[in-house]
Amino acid sequence: MKISSLHNPKIRYLLSLSKSARRKADNVFVIEGLREISRAYTNKFEMDSVFLCPEILTKDASDWLMNIKNTIEVYEITREIYKKIAYRENVDGIIVLARARKLVLDEIDPGINPLILIMESVEKPGNLGAVLRSADAAGVNVVIICDPKTDIYNPNVIRSSLGCIFSKQVVVCDSNSAIRYLNNKNIKIFSAALQDAIPYTKADLTGPSAIVLGSEARGLSQIWREKAEKVIKIPMYGIADSLNVSVSAGILIFEALRQRKSHYQE
Repeated sequence: MKISSLHNPKIRYLLSLSKSARRKADNVFVIEGLREISRAYTNKFEMDSVFLCPEILTKDASDWLMNIKNTIEVYEITREIYKKIAYRENVDGIIVLARARKLVLDEIDPGINPLILIMESVEKPGNLGAVLRSADAAGVNVVIICDPKTDIYNPNVIRSSLGCIFSKQVVVCDSNSAIRYLNNKNIKIFSAALQDAIPYTKADLTGPSAIVLGSEARGLSQIWREKAEKVIKIPMYGIADSLNVSVSAGILIFEALRQRKSHYQE
C-alpha cells in the first residue's frame, strides 16, 4: 500500500509516538535503521508494520524486506513523509512500528552465575542506550531499570544502544521489588558510590552479583547503600569527582567479566 499524504491516519499516529505517554499507553514504539530493526526482529520483537521510502531504501534493507514482507504489513511512503517521521538521517529508508516487551522480574532467567546490572533513576536516554550497549558486550545476563526517569523505548535509547536493547533481558520495576528479587535469588548487591566505599577492584564479583549505579544528577539512593554487600567506587585522580554513568557502568561490568574469566581459568 502507498501513502502519499502527511495527513494519513497512520502517519499522524506515527508522529504522535514521539510522546512517551502515547508510546506507553499503546505499548508500541518506533524503530528506524536496518541494524536496529533486524536486531529487534532476530530477538522476536513483534512488528506491526513497516514503512519504507523506495527512493532511499538501501539494498541491504530491501533484501531484509524480501525475507519478512509476507508476515508484516508494508507501506510505501514518499521522501517528504519519510523525512517527517524519521528521527535521524541516513537510516536505510526503513522504519518499523513494533510492540513493546514488558518483562517482569518473575519472568526473567538470571542464569547459573548471573551478572546483573541495575540502573536507578537513569535520566538521559543516550546514557541508558550506551549502558545497554556495554551490557551486551560484557555478556550481562539481565539489566534492571529501577524507577526510571526516561522511557526505555525512547528513540535515543534504541539509537545509542545500537539495538542492543533488544538483545538483553530488560526489566523495569521499583527498587524495593528489585532488592527482594536479588535477596530471594541470593545475588549479592554491589552499589557504586563515592563515600564509605572500597575500590571496585577489591570487591569479589566472581559469584552471582548485581552492580548498581544511580542517577546522573543525584547518584544512588540510600536504600541501595544500606542493602549492599559492598559499596564500591572507581578511584578518581583528577579534578573531576565523577564519571559519566555509562562510562562507570562499562568499567564495573568489565571488571566483573575480567575477574570471572581469571577465576574460572585457574
